[in-house]
Amino acid sequence: MNSSAIRTETPNSGKARWWVLLLLSLAMTGNFYVYDCIGPLADHLQRLLGYSDTQLGTLNAIYSFPNIFLVLIGGLLTDRFGAGRLMLWTSMICFAGALLTAISGNFAVMATGRLLFGIGAETMIVAATVALGLWFLGRSLALAMALNLSLGRAGSYAADVSPVWAKGAYDAGWQDPLWIAAAFAFMAMLASIGYWAIERRAGNQTAAPTSAPAEKIVWRDVLSFDRSYWYVLALCVTFYSVILPFRSTFAIKYFQHAHGLSLDAASIMNSYVFLAAVFVSPVFGLIADRFGWRASLMILGSFLLPLTFLLLGIGQAQLWTVTVLVGISFSLVPAILWPSVAHVVAPARLGTAFGLMTMIQNIGLTFSNLAAGWLNDAASAGAENPAGYQPMLWYFGVLALVGVIFAVLLRQRELGPHGHGLESPEARIHAILR
Repeated sequence: MNSSAIRTETPNSGKARWWVLLLLSLAMTGNFYVYDCIGPLADHLQRLLGYSDTQLGTLNAIYSFPNIFLVLIGGLLTDRFGAGRLMLWTSMICFAGALLTAISGNFAVMATGRLLFGIGAETMIVAATVALGLWFLGRSLALAMALNLSLGRAGSYAADVSPVWAKGAYDAGWQDPLWIAAAFAFMAMLASIGYWAIERRAGNQTAAPTSAPAEKIVWRDVLSFDRSYWYVLALCVTFYSVILPFRSTFAIKYFQHAHGLSLDAASIMNSYVFLAAVFVSPVFGLIADRFGWRASLMILGSFLLPLTFLLLGIGQAQLWTVTVLVGISFSLVPAILWPSVAHVVAPARLGTAFGLMTMIQNIGLTFSNLAAGWLNDAASAGAENPAGYQPMLWYFGVLALVGVIFAVLLRQRELGPHGHGLESPEARIHAILR
């Protein structure tokens, strides 16, 4: 990184890093709210604007589509220019995209807004994750990332229950809830500006010997990562390609049509997944820092996801049981998965590693949103035909099972001679890195 980037040792880092965590978490909160604002609006968009399930899936798929190409470049640029600059630039793009999404009910305009938001949002997340990795590596990294995810998930929770706390906006139609989302994007932009200011101050105060030399963008580094990294990446792609399209795009509508819940009740039921993550993710992060067991915990968390869809598919589960299983899985896997990257990749290449991981993840998200929407339309899924949701449930279940396989392969790799200590406590890993 250049001299504007955060190093592992920064002036007053013991005090400043907690301000960093707060600002990065607020940025994630706003980012996640905007991403998840479509799910609670799905029924409104169908009834008031005539959108199909395929179009609903497209609104989230088009968010992911540009990041198939751009987020790796964003990671490389983060390595080159520093996390602060990238967060500043991308948060402004996100705000512009959120505004455009709310302006018109025309599908092309709304989709363009989601596209613009996606161009900025995923690179902003990569930059924020890199910043956390550099400020907290060896200093309770898993706990810091889990807290960051928790506050980010608070934004998703707020979006899920927005039909309750912003009932007047939903009663007014489809547009006011999207203006609320734009306000959250503005908050994320302000938080990003705050982090950029802290990073600049830290860079200016750090003595020259501690400054890392400027890094060139080296494309061959993309193929040089260890096998453990590729297993983490594969688990990331399969896990998120299941949980986000289901939970953020189709779950509320599915709960309404297949289980007879009202919009408010379905939104609250869906929100419990993120509410659990808000409080439980830091606990799992603390366990990983203290005891290790990262690969083992990822096996446990990823296994709960195919079990969830099996129970939904055979119709043998109460919704609260499913919510508990998904909530534990979504609290556990992300809290362990993202910090693990910082342990298997050199700090100077974290931006590239997170960028590549997010790029492949977005390929999965794009395909899964479109596939699930197509399956629902092909099976005529709806309130009159709730059985039409079965193909979507089995698709998600099989994909989730593939993720479990990658988690098992990761643990086998880490227990061998080429492991990076993912099963070891944070302090022991830091001693190895030093």
